Amino acid sequence: MASHENYYVPAQSKWPIIATLGLLITVYGLGTWFNDLKAGRPDSNGPIIFFVGGLFVAYMLFGWFGNVIRESRGGLYSPQMDRSFRWGMSWFIFSEVMFFAAFFGALFYIRHFAGPWLGGEGAKGVSNMLWPNFEFAWPALSNPDPKLFPPPKEVIDPWHLPLINTILLVTSSFTVTFAHHALRKNKRGPLKAWLALTILLGLSFLALQVEEYVHAYRELGLTLGSGIYGATFFMLTGFHGAHVTMGTLILFVMLMRIMRGHFNSEQHFGFEAAAWYWHFVDVVWIGLFIFVYVL
Repeated sequence: MASHENYYVPAQSKWPIIATLGLLITVYGLGTWFNDLKAGRPDSNGPIIFFVGGLFVAYMLFGWFGNVIRESRGGLYSPQMDRSFRWGMSWFIFSEVMFFAAFFGALFYIRHFAGPWLGGEGAKGVSNMLWPNFEFAWPALSNPDPKLFPPPKEVIDPWHLPLINTILLVTSSFTVTFAHHALRKNKRGPLKAWLALTILLGLSFLALQVEEYVHAYRELGLTLGSGIYGATFFMLTGFHGAHVTMGTLILFVMLMRIMRGHFNSEQHFGFEAAAWYWHFVDVVWIGLFIFVYVL
């Protein structure tokens, strides 16, 4: 009879309940913040609640992943556990793919169905009765009710900051791959250099995106409240920016672990998982650049 591998069962943990509370407070704070913005309340408590929830989540992440690192470094994990981590990370990235697929699907539906219907096209063109003078075009520089949703003056030029950010992220995919190859060959110096460069590219991307957002709000009139174009633009690029922020933080943690001598050429799934996530973020940006900025 074939022998089975031992499976490490951790002790009871406080981290799941802390994660639940942290996410609840964070989402409640964000919802309160947005609702108060819409209602015109400048003294909203939403940002404070959101910040407190973020602290809970950060505490949970550092504590829970710290436990996992100590257990791994202590030799408590078997090959079966390694496979479990790989499956878990794979399903997590799949869930992220579905998350962005929903937003891309909404963008497709608006551009090819809902918008043209409101403009009088197709079998449901009767919807045009709501706003008889509305003519749909994309990018939407005119809205059915411009008093309620003032349209943007212009859209972001894709061949300026967005193109630079595309080059930065595509380059970062190569640098993190070079770092992975260096780790497999146990070359610690090149590993640190390539990984540090990847983090620098990620930070540069975020800095340019902040500059782009400031330009959009102050000069183009492109905001979350400027109609469906502004809503889809900021939802897609904003969530992607949040993922780049999280990915950059993960890579920074990997760099700190490497500086402490963690990982070797054979056992380094923590680094691999970070690289998988970073490649996913890069691929999503390419889709954003094509379907949000260019087309």
